[in-house]
Amino acid sequence: MKFPIVAYGDPVLRRKATAIEPAEYPHIKQLCDDLFETMYAARGVGLAAPQVGLSMRLFVIDATPFEDDEPELKNFKKVFINACIEEESGAEWSFNEGCLSIPDVREDVTRKSTIRLSYYDENWKHHEETFSGLAARVIQHEYDHIEGKLFTDRLSPLRKRMLEKRLNDISKGIVDVEYKMKFPAVKKGR
Repeated sequence: MKFPIVAYGDPVLRRKATAIEPAEYPHIKQLCDDLFETMYAARGVGLAAPQVGLSMRLFVIDATPFEDDEPELKNFKKVFINACIEEESGAEWSFNEGCLSIPDVREDVTRKSTIRLSYYDENWKHHEETFSGLAARVIQHEYDHIEGKLFTDRLSPLRKRMLEKRLNDISKGIVDVEYKMKFPAVKKGR
């Protein structure tokens, strides 16, 4: 099932997501499949549960499109439940990021090159792994979503002011997208 993606301005994107327990989500694999389906339909490489209106610590990633840049990303498809970044290290580097909740806005964002992450997969198996390069980048971006942050929060105050009108337009649905979205400032029935 494809979910509509929540647009910039919706309060769920600013809420720190809640940890989830296996007993609460016996159908977690189906939810993960639905997130992947939604992400692929929107041509994304990552999608967090808050982006579909669910305030839970869950995100999915398929970084395979970056395999030309980093061959180790071939078949890099993962589910992250209750993720916690234990450590960020390495050199900071900029990369042009976008977000399915903020269509048509792309900006250079600086992040650390390596992270150590604790998380559960869709089978509730615990992992602690180190990721670097583009894998770390995509994970950090999605991790921000479960922390109630957006990539635009990492921009300079001047750059944020320059984007303000575009961001407000997105929240009002004044944007052309090829996937289904839910806009917070659009009133139903009008």
